[in-house]
Amino acid sequence: MIGIAIVGGAGRMGQVMAEGLGSLDGFSVVALVDRVAGPQREDAAWFTSLEQVDASTIDAVVDFSTPEGVVASARWCAQHATALVVGATGLSGADRAALDAAAERTAIVVASNFSIGAVLAERFAAMAAPYFERVEVIELHHDAKVDAPSGTSITTARAIARARERAGRSTAPDPTHRHTVEGARGASVDGVPVHAVRLPGLVAHQEVLFGSPGEGLTIRHDSYDRLSFVGGVAAVLRHLPSGPGLIEGLDRFIDGV
Repeated sequence: MIGIAIVGGAGRMGQVMAEGLGSLDGFSVVALVDRVAGPQREDAAWFTSLEQVDASTIDAVVDFSTPEGVVASARWCAQHATALVVGATGLSGADRAALDAAAERTAIVVASNFSIGAVLAERFAAMAAPYFERVEVIELHHDAKVDAPSGTSITTARAIARARERAGRSTAPDPTHRHTVEGARGASVDGVPVHAVRLPGLVAHQEVLFGSPGEGLTIRHDSYDRLSFVGGVAAVLRHLPSGPGLIEGLDRFIDGV
């Protein structure tokens, strides 16, 4: 049985993780950590800080809270040699440095998206990238998401750019030379245009649009419910490394699933 503490347990993602992981065989949600307690669960106790949690009762911490919360979790996990799974996005360079330091003492897994379908869509986009003249990414999220563009779109754009570079494929010049409204062409991530949409009613969605003369290809992934992220977190927890180190993404955890 894998004992889990969920940081940000009162938030929407924290509640989904508690429900989803708690319903799977082999997992026990032991602790929920947040400043304010959420709904009571028979199997988990509420704490306002990880410092109040008995480290001997858990095997891993799952953190979908905030960059500040992730840094605090990383330091606690390093102190107690407890694995950490990070789903929060918007991490700064300083936040990443704190994770790197903590990973010298414990296993840390960071991913921009824990939906297995989203990871596969990123792979498919990288596969298609060398074959088309141009590509753009549109990411669509709920209106409570505070960072833009999404971590998933940044990861996808970088994977596309790397694949095109390996193939020696240059990107056709942007034909837009006159910007009536600045920013209308979106942001650029390693030369890939990325557009962010925030609307109520959405959860997490992404389209990668490829185009060449006479044809196009669209790769789209939709998370209609936050439960879509549980499968990736469960895959990580089932195959946690035995030693310290920082692992980016889900690839090594879902290969062969």
